[in-house]
Amino acid sequence: MRLVSAFALACGALLVPLASAQAPVALMTGVSFEQYTELTSHGPVVYSVITAPAPTGLTTIGPVLGTGTITGPRETLTQLEESVTTNETVAGVNGDFFSGPLSVPSGIVMVGGALERVPTPARASIGFDSSGAMHVGRISFTGTWRGTGQREALAAVNQTPKANETVLFTPAWGTSTPTVSNGAVAVLEPFPAAGIDTDLNATVTTVSSASSPIAIPADGAVLVASGAAATSLQAEAPQGTAVTVRLILPPSWGSVVSALGGGPLLVKGGKPVFSTGESFSSIDLTSRRPRTGVGQLADGQVITVTVDGGRPGQSVGMTTYELAQTMAKLGAVTAAGLQYGKSVTAAFDGRVLDRPQSGEQKIKEALLVAYQGVYAPAPTPPLLGKDNLTAGESLVYRLVRPSTVTASVIGPDGVAHQVDAGSRQPGTYRFTWTSFDAEGTWHWNVQATDDQNRSSTADQTFQYDLTLSGLAVPRSASGGLQAGLTLSRPASVVLQIEAANGTLVTTLPAVSLAAGTQSLSWDGTTAAGAKAPPGPYVATVTETSSVGTASSSALFALHG
Repeated sequence: MRLVSAFALACGALLVPLASAQAPVALMTGVSFEQYTELTSHGPVVYSVITAPAPTGLTTIGPVLGTGTITGPRETLTQLEESVTTNETVAGVNGDFFSGPLSVPSGIVMVGGALERVPTPARASIGFDSSGAMHVGRISFTGTWRGTGQREALAAVNQTPKANETVLFTPAWGTSTPTVSNGAVAVLEPFPAAGIDTDLNATVTTVSSASSPIAIPADGAVLVASGAAATSLQAEAPQGTAVTVRLILPPSWGSVVSALGGGPLLVKGGKPVFSTGESFSSIDLTSRRPRTGVGQLADGQVITVTVDGGRPGQSVGMTTYELAQTMAKLGAVTAAGLQYGKSVTAAFDGRVLDRPQSGEQKIKEALLVAYQGVYAPAPTPPLLGKDNLTAGESLVYRLVRPSTVTASVIGPDGVAHQVDAGSRQPGTYRFTWTSFDAEGTWHWNVQATDDQNRSSTADQTFQYDLTLSGLAVPRSASGGLQAGLTLSRPASVVLQIEAANGTLVTTLPAVSLAAGTQSLSWDGTTAAGAKAPPGPYVATVTETSSVGTASSSALFALHG
């Protein structure tokens, strides 16, 4: 029987979600995951919280699109994460709403300071600036372009132009422009990154009709105009003309480097917001369903909250205002909603953390916290009993950039035992540690300095504790549970019973037991004294001894 680690519970099949009383699980340096279960008058509600540091330095936060383009295919959240994990370790949630035959994001998209799609003024936009501060507000876009004449209006970026509009298309749209009847195009090459509130200068290399798709140069952009705007484009941007484009957002967004759409505003000044007047229907705001939100705490940390829903016996979901209240309760000083409904998902490193209503759904966009430092997952827990002596501990670290590494196992006595050192290329490195010489808390510590001279450390603790072994729980039980166990030394022992959805059923008082074969009993009642209903449960035995604290868990079915 293996010890059940918190990381395995969070990132594996999630048969046993974390209860609100348990400590957060470290996903990667500075980023943690916690799952809460609350019993309300409407039914149980389960929600997951990812907490990350302010997005500066090695940690960033921003949108990721399928194939990295506006018109790319929809993918699941885990697929979107897997598409970028060679360059960074990521955790995140579903992003903005999407619509239309191309499933394009509904609101703003900004990546690395480049504007890839303009905001929707009727709904909140969410941005993060270079200092790590989060911005939420209903903002508008203004754009201009200028060739041989006066400045002309630029209606949007990477959006099919409407009548008499000119739109800028960058490689973020896809490989080619959409077709436009009675339209014209001007290819600009080379074209700088589409930064805001700055002159973007380029030269027209080709002018043609927009009646068929035009390739968007990888280092360029294309102006596409319709109707009267097409006439102006042809007249004022002939081949060889120097063109200046300017993309303008409100001054308060001048330092924003990543952004996505969403809404509505949930928390302002630390207070939940009941109504914002954004373009959402009343039923969408007031019905209980799966929901997602992102917010920032007073200390700069960023949290995402995903609410499970559509499962009456496990989680009924939340209204928008209930999500706002929850995020304020968690300490958010500002927060906004993201896409709600069946697509709501939280994941880490390509593994689902929560329980999507209908399994993972394909989405257009993810909001990901990305870390470019060294990553070390929680070590696989050692086997209980005598097998510890030979089975050892599985240790892993991963690099996303070339780095100089020192990897060590540190014993309870503080002595470091070097496992790996030297220059290493991006990749995953695996080891097994078998040289245990003392019971207690050990550390798997990896220090790395990458090719940009950025230092990072991953430190994971694990227990080498032979106190508890031989947990024996019947596969099925009637009216209660009798659990057997073996202790190698005296310990204080607690038996906890959870439902399969993570709801805490009861925690029995701690009992002091001597070394040897022992047993614990549960009478089949909840903490409130009611009879527990039939179904799947998890029994967790936690012992605290002179060595430390360790737990072992097992599934069982309760019958009436």
